[in-house]
Amino acid sequence: AAGGGPGDDETVRRQTEWFDEFTLTTVVQLPAKFTVAQMLEREDFAQRFNSQKPVGVHELLYPLLQADDSVAVKADVEFGGTDQKFNLHVGRELQPEYGQPAQAIFLVPLLVGTDGSIKMSKSLGNYVALDDPPGEMYGKLMSIPDTLIADYFELLTDIPDEELAYIRSSIEKKTGNPMEYKLRLAREIVAQFHGNDSAEEAHAEFGRVFRAGEQPEEVAEYGIRFDADVMTIDLGDVLVASAVASSRAEARRLLRQGAVEADGSRVTEARWPVRRGAILRVGKHRFLRIVDSADKR
Repeated sequence: AAGGGPGDDETVRRQTEWFDEFTLTTVVQLPAKFTVAQMLEREDFAQRFNSQKPVGVHELLYPLLQADDSVAVKADVEFGGTDQKFNLHVGRELQPEYGQPAQAIFLVPLLVGTDGSIKMSKSLGNYVALDDPPGEMYGKLMSIPDTLIADYFELLTDIPDEELAYIRSSIEKKTGNPMEYKLRLAREIVAQFHGNDSAEEAHAEFGRVFRAGEQPEEVAEYGIRFDADVMTIDLGDVLVASAVASSRAEARRLLRQGAVEADGSRVTEARWPVRRGAILRVGKHRFLRIVDSADKR
């Protein structure tokens, strides 16, 4: 979304408007406006170049193409994560070349994923989806490490600054109860997307399932054709097909980390014998019942 100047109505633009008109001449002219030295001002490019690690030419083109977007929409301001600082500055430098004022840039902190180590990403499986069911969203939020609690409160809720400072301090000084903070965090975030009633139900379900060690009242089902009471199946395929894992890579990672259980037994290999009605538990908050597809007709 962009406007052509102060007071203009917001418009939605599609990149195909200008990318479809790209010619070889355009592709050559765009890099001609920058030098290799300017590109190497980006920290990760410089580090790899100085350590004689490869930097692909296509990687140098990406910031330029993003900058060209700013030119195309005549951006007044561009928003991005802190990891996009260099790319956004390239836009600022390119716009005056086309007679436009340099855009302002607005940087926001990156949201670290539920693993507590790298930014949230669906491909890495450390994410909370906006359309996750209330119980699953609640469970994922309860699984974050204590070190993320204050950051999640700051970035994902409207908690007052004074209270945020108190929570951050009490976690750092180990004077508060991280579990209680997580419970509140999970309820507040689930309520934003699903409403207060769903948040309270998810809270109650979490207490019943994870504190009392019970299974949830409703478990998603995945059907396969059983030729015997017990069959060896590829659990990696099941996790992906049932959307419990987003990819084969994530499924392999879950198995390798021992995050998958079948009827209470830890699963370490993709090929694994399961019975009709077996309950898979993935991590702390995802359950799946394996049923005979013939019984679901």
